Amino acid sequence: MSENQKINIPVSEEIGAVSGLLSLPTQAKALLVLSHGAGAGMEHPFMEQLAQALGVEKIGTLRFNFAYMENHKGAPDRPPKAQAVIRAALKKALEYANGLTLLVGGKSFGGRMTSQLAAVEDLSPVKGIVYYGFPLHAPGKIGIERAAHLADIGIPQLFLQGTRDTFAKTELIKEVCETLPKSKLVIIEGGDHSFKMLKRSGITQEEAIQQLAKATAVFARSL
Repeated sequence: MSENQKINIPVSEEIGAVSGLLSLPTQAKALLVLSHGAGAGMEHPFMEQLAQALGVEKIGTLRFNFAYMENHKGAPDRPPKAQAVIRAALKKALEYANGLTLLVGGKSFGGRMTSQLAAVEDLSPVKGIVYYGFPLHAPGKIGIERAAHLADIGIPQLFLQGTRDTFAKTELIKEVCETLPKSKLVIIEGGDHSFKMLKRSGITQEEAIQQLAKATAVFARSL
């Protein structure tokens, strides 16, 4: 298992700093700047399990808290504030990247905020974006309006989606990815928005997370 190193990430005078967790396995091949979802911070069990599974695949992770999570506020930050934190985390990651393939992405809200940033800014030297459950629409409000900006992203994008994800109907996320020339879609059969599995699938959430890590490693090697 990769050890977590606590780090401090300065963002701005207005926002202050946020906490980070760096996990770099020996002989790492890539480093992923990994944002958390709206309802849980960087130390949530899903984030920890994902970081460990990625470490097995020789992918390091830099996790961090968004400002609202750092300050124990309820509602997620507005996009400009969230994106300022992602930008700062990327800057911090460059101190550790040392020739590693640099990736950026996140779970749900974190992935969406990352995509919005990548659509308007050149994130060089980032080589690709990884979405662990892209929130294409709110549950019950089916549509693809949230995908409009994805076509403005110039670097490869990997979408990892469960077939029971109420935030992204499978046929719609397939439709979106078919329009994005540099995108890859990996479907986790039976997974929900957090990749929890039905018992009858015979696959545990932990095994699904291992699938996510392996798919991320294949994507990183392709860059």
